[in-house]
Amino acid sequence: MTIPALQLEAEPARPLHLPLAGLTTHDPDAFPGRRAAVVYLQGCPLQCGYCENGTMMAPRRGAPGEWDAVRDYLESRLDSLEAVVFSGGEPTLHADLPAAIADARTLGLAVGLHTAGPYPERLARLLPQLDWVALDVKGRGADFDRIGGRDGVWRRHARSLEALLDGEVAFECRTTVHWRDFELADVERLAMTLADCGVRRYAIQLARTERCQDPTYCEVVPGAPTTPALEALARRLRPHFAHLTLRH
Repeated sequence: MTIPALQLEAEPARPLHLPLAGLTTHDPDAFPGRRAAVVYLQGCPLQCGYCENGTMMAPRRGAPGEWDAVRDYLESRLDSLEAVVFSGGEPTLHADLPAAIADARTLGLAVGLHTAGPYPERLARLLPQLDWVALDVKGRGADFDRIGGRDGVWRRHARSLEALLDGEVAFECRTTVHWRDFELADVERLAMTLADCGVRRYAIQLARTERCQDPTYCEVVPGAPTTPALEALARRLRPHFAHLTLRH
């Protein structure tokens, strides 16, 4: 007796669970040289006092359909978009991020990532799928943990920076400066440490103080360096980098 071949149906794709916290249609600093949308994901292991995205801190599991809606939006605007950037929060917190990145690439979009580097192994696995990375550098050495509000992260962040330096993906280091956390000399030491490590692109950005996670960070810091003093520092630092930006 001949047994008929079984008709196997392809299993439907598993829905991705990415907790969407926000979406911007265009951010000129998100992916230099590309028209990029930014997808903000919920959840972050750090507790930076100056953070203006405090509502994104608490983790949650994304509902089925959240990423599908974002993908549909991106697909409908391929005539005006060149890239998508995953930000947060901390996007590498989420197990389904690699699948979402691969999904975005099927649309023909370049993919960027904004991360503080707390999960170096995850970042290393993502690098082959990425075209651009912005790495947040909270501070120098143990100051990273103090500013980020969590012990033991700076060593993991250092491994993330090492992976970027050893890799081929274009990247930028970024430091958000709040004068409650920094003195001018601290900014200079951090910048020179990064330059000595081989970082070629660096951005210094002043923290916005309108809606910080810690209300004390909204207060004026007595004796804070003036804008001209910071601009003078940026001029001194520029020869040590291929590209240095000061964002007010």
